[in-house]
Amino acid sequence: MNRKLLQSVREYKKESILAPILVALEVLMEVLIPLMMAKIIDVGMVQGDMGYIVKVGLMLVVMAMLALFFGAKAGQLAAVAAAGYAKNLRHDIFYKIQDFSFGNIDHFSTSSLVTRLTTDITNVQMAYMFTIRLLARAPIMIVLSLVMTVTINKEIALLLLITIPVLGGLLIYIAKKAHPHFIEVFNQYDVLNNTVQENVNAARVVKAYVRDDFENQKFGKISTKVFQLFTKAEKIVAFNSPVMQFTMYAVVLIMVYLGGKSIIFGSMQTGELTSVIVYALQILMSLMIVSFVFVMIMIAEASTERIQEVFDEVPEMEDEENAVDTVVSGDIDFEHVDFSYSGKDGNLSLKDVNLHIKSGQIVGIIGGTGSAKSTLVQLIPRLYDVTKGSVKVGGIDVRRYNLKALRDQVSMVLQKNVLFTGSIYDNIRWGDEKASNEEVQRVCRLAQADGFIQEFPAKYNSMIVEGGNNVSGGQKQRLCIARALLKKPKILILDDSTSAVDTKTDALIRQAFREEIPDTTKIIIAQRISSVEDADVIIVMENGEINGIGTSEELLRSNKIYQEVYESQVKGGAENE
Repeated sequence: MNRKLLQSVREYKKESILAPILVALEVLMEVLIPLMMAKIIDVGMVQGDMGYIVKVGLMLVVMAMLALFFGAKAGQLAAVAAAGYAKNLRHDIFYKIQDFSFGNIDHFSTSSLVTRLTTDITNVQMAYMFTIRLLARAPIMIVLSLVMTVTINKEIALLLLITIPVLGGLLIYIAKKAHPHFIEVFNQYDVLNNTVQENVNAARVVKAYVRDDFENQKFGKISTKVFQLFTKAEKIVAFNSPVMQFTMYAVVLIMVYLGGKSIIFGSMQTGELTSVIVYALQILMSLMIVSFVFVMIMIAEASTERIQEVFDEVPEMEDEENAVDTVVSGDIDFEHVDFSYSGKDGNLSLKDVNLHIKSGQIVGIIGGTGSAKSTLVQLIPRLYDVTKGSVKVGGIDVRRYNLKALRDQVSMVLQKNVLFTGSIYDNIRWGDEKASNEEVQRVCRLAQADGFIQEFPAKYNSMIVEGGNNVSGGQKQRLCIARALLKKPKILILDDSTSAVDTKTDALIRQAFREEIPDTTKIIIAQRISSVEDADVIIVMENGEINGIGTSEELLRSNKIYQEVYESQVKGGAENE
């Protein structure tokens, strides 16, 4: 087991320690039982002493009951310890992911992270449970049974002493041969989960293009691949049983031969031979258990490595020691900013960007697809860090701020609007969990969302399903804008967040911004000229550079790109009417 991962055991250390102790007591009782049975045969039955048989028989019953109690209690504690360990592990991984920047998240696929939080942790949980129970049981059983055998017959004990390492080695060899196949299985699980996730999220597209058969075939191929890999691994592991059975039968036959000889020559009694056979079977079964647990550990090892990758991922963004925790204004400055998603050696998405935005301004940003409009604004709340230069908010470099303090004051509505399962109240309160119903309703009115909410049967208590699939695109956008407004930010960024609403509603939203939050810096990325036409400043982006800055009138006179977009949208739209 990985030491770093074992730190997640925490409050379940007591159960993890007590379980092996109780297992040891269970084994002790089980080892003493064959000895007592031998006494019943060799003393009680030979001498015909019924009183002795009853006395020893009662002791056997007590030992058996104690063994059952210790075993049941150990199983219970092991299950609690393993389940608690898995719970803490999921908690720690999930919290670790929360510290990831977008750059860190880009290193893992969503499906891969889901697999690590589910299948991989389940594998680790099972291995941990078997380790603290069965793996603790096997060595103790082997040692004690071997000691008892030595006291009865050294010749048979020597046979077992030779058999143990040979059989143990064979079983471990089989487990190691299966290990690479299990590793490959978990990689395929990522692909399988990704396929399912993609299909469910894009269900409407699949139906629209009648691609059900194609998706079924794609899933079938991956599912078959998982099946084949598992089958390969299990075929190898299946050799455990015949190897074990062959060894068991061979050892028992040799023991009967040796024991029979000893009984004939008077150096061993019948009851002792019976107990020795039981001890031998206990040793061999313990080796089988070791092999089984070893396979589980090998499977878990592959999962452990994948979980460890998440823990080893170093967050790209961490707070400085004396981080600034107050954003004084909505002033924004870009100073010679370069940015690449691939780091210093990658292609630049932003090139030498210099920009000053005054607090309270309404700023429009337009540009073609791939012009890096979204990239530009994602640097403000520090979703990514600049490759070169600096981005300042309130005159202070964003890297000097406490991340939570910065993001509390930079409210961003992303291109991909996301709502969560819960009521409308619950979703809007992501902006401020302590907000009253009246405050929630007020920001919804500003975002032009109150009208359609009132039409729902349960109004603000209406439930939003996963991803917001029971509301339209425009409704989803307005709810996300309301959520952002509830934060009362110094800076509000709308990344193409009104594309699904009509122009009238879009205009009403902008009017509300101007009247209700005049001191908030508002940055609006849009494809429609009408969405940014009345902005204080419009920024035209092209190929990661600022192509032009000014009011709509100024850009119409001086900027070719803006002129072309204006002509195509405004004049083209008028002609079509």
